Amino acid sequence: MKEKQTLAKLRQDIDAVDDRILELLNERAKLVMQVGAVKTENRSDFHVPSREREIYERLAAANPGPFPAEAVRGVFREIISASLALEKPLKVAFLGPNATFSHLAAMQHFGLSASLSPERSIPAVFEAVEKGEAYYGVVPVENTTEGMISHTLDMFMESELKINAEVLLEVSHFLLSRTGRFEDIKKVYSHPQPLAQCRKWLAENLPNVPLVDVASTTLAAQIVAEDYTAAAIASEYASSIYNLKIVKARIEDQVNNFTRFLVIGRKMAEASGDDKTSLMFSVRDEPGILHRMLEPFAKRGINLSKIESRPLKKKAWEYIFYLDLSGHISDPAVNEAVQDLGTCCQFVKVLGSYPRARQ
Repeated sequence: MKEKQTLAKLRQDIDAVDDRILELLNERAKLVMQVGAVKTENRSDFHVPSREREIYERLAAANPGPFPAEAVRGVFREIISASLALEKPLKVAFLGPNATFSHLAAMQHFGLSASLSPERSIPAVFEAVEKGEAYYGVVPVENTTEGMISHTLDMFMESELKINAEVLLEVSHFLLSRTGRFEDIKKVYSHPQPLAQCRKWLAENLPNVPLVDVASTTLAAQIVAEDYTAAAIASEYASSIYNLKIVKARIEDQVNNFTRFLVIGRKMAEASGDDKTSLMFSVRDEPGILHRMLEPFAKRGINLSKIESRPLKKKAWEYIFYLDLSGHISDPAVNEAVQDLGTCCQFVKVLGSYPRARQ
């Protein structure tokens, strides 16, 4: 009897705390609406990512526990997302359709209250942001198993959009079907990337089952929702959307399977103190050119985290280089290195400086 009374009292205390949280959330929302009115009057940007980072970092540092430090960011991401929606819907274009990993990356970065708009292709995401139909875009650029995504890199050749942020999403692939039984699977649908990332598992567990390429993991889930003899490789989120059962979870061949997404916008992001800068450039074909293009960074102690080459489509056997380095373009050393790089290049383009994502 005493235990029941104690439990009831604890639940009453929790309810009282929840009531206080709700009251404070509404108090915060009123302040946000006042901020929105001031921004409108001053014609200021309504979304300031640097302000969001300040909030996350301050609260994480001030958190005494036992509430998990990592959860603080998730909770306040949703609070800030809902608050922004009170000022103005934050429209974000992403490589659709819904329930794809690009959709999950957009939700992870912008929260559930953002207005997320699926687009049919990577060029369509760029176009939506360029035309002002969306404030930001989210596109995949790299996977730890399959490497760089060339369509995204190629778009920066013509677009003036800037990389504003990066999102690292752990990609777990789920084998989904209507029945949830291995013995019912006669074919497997998915996008070519997940099929490649699960190649070994499929060969060992479904060796004689045909694999069918489709445009997206979401389309695979939609097809399987109508076919009791098929399975889809898609996200766990897709199973809840399309009423599918999980046949097997986490079938990716590599345990640490991450996809890196880029958030693209029309303005350069402000320095955060822990940034990356991405460049695109083309060098002249002459002896020692590779050494010369790296020297400006080496002599200033600037770390290069990635160098990727792509064929220059307009001219045979010439290449465009993509480079990621530590630091913001506003840092004097970084700026000087990029200027020096330009002396041995046909062109140099700064794709953006943005906060380094946390894994």
